[in-house]
Amino acid sequence: MSRLTRRRALQLLAATGAASASSFSQAQAPTELRIGFQKGSFNLVVAKSLALVEKRLPGVAVKWVEFPAGPQLLEALAIGSVDFGGVGDSPPVFAQAAGKDLFYVGAEPAKPDSSAILVKPEAALKTLADLRGKRIAAQKGSSAHFLLVQALAKGGVAWNEVSPVYLPPADARAAFEKGAVDAWAIWDPYYAAAEIAGGVRVLATSRGLTNNNTFYLAGRGLTQREPQLRQLFTALTEADAYVQSQRKPAAQLFADFAGLGLATVHRVLERRQPSPVGPLTPALVAEQQRVADAFAQLGLIPKPIRVADIVWQPGAARVAQAVR
Repeated sequence: MSRLTRRRALQLLAATGAASASSFSQAQAPTELRIGFQKGSFNLVVAKSLALVEKRLPGVAVKWVEFPAGPQLLEALAIGSVDFGGVGDSPPVFAQAAGKDLFYVGAEPAKPDSSAILVKPEAALKTLADLRGKRIAAQKGSSAHFLLVQALAKGGVAWNEVSPVYLPPADARAAFEKGAVDAWAIWDPYYAAAEIAGGVRVLATSRGLTNNNTFYLAGRGLTQREPQLRQLFTALTEADAYVQSQRKPAAQLFADFAGLGLATVHRVLERRQPSPVGPLTPALVAEQQRVADAFAQLGLIPKPIRVADIVWQPGAARVAQAVR
């Protein structure tokens, strides 16, 4: 075979291989995307209600699954029941410490006024130090769990000097209202709903204690599909832009979906700054490492972890493919 003929044969083989790879990729491309969300996931709820993800990913069947809190959502993500979801700062720490296979892929700006420790108006508790010896409700492994850790530290109260009562939000509210617990660490919209209903006093908000960050996590498969993740970020940022520019209809939309009163939703929005979505910054990774270290020091997770080990790096899949 002449050199020219050999070259042409190789070019034809390469072109045929590329076409086959492209066809295989298209055939194997996921046609379903399962998104986990919570009642307080404002961007996700609005994106769902306006079908913004579906518009960004035509041809993909988007399924939405609601969870009562972040730990339950990440458990589903780890076993492959959902592909993507939004949670607070603590659930990913507990999931990583338990060896769950998931990745941080995105984040929103901090919301330090959107969670609090609540007590009864007539309670003798006036300072964080007064929590010593008390029963305090919180969802284990949630952002409220970390808020409680930080509040006790600021009040000079050792972790073993309180009795944490681990309950999901609805059960925690019932326990609080019955007087079965002395205080309740909780986030919006449950915090706002309790405020509007009355019968609570804010002992402390997360401001000055935690930034109450929101993270988006994904399963391993989705981290290999950067274009799809980028479209998700765009859809969620569009949802936030709608909330910022169309406050009244956005509030009504959220209230109708979540079964909340408009007064509660507007209270949530008062505490919520603009929240576009994008990949994690080094500063945010460092801040999340401090959350992980705090839980590790108290022995609340089984081992210390390195948060950066499960932070998705945009472009990593393309680099890995090029190397292969």
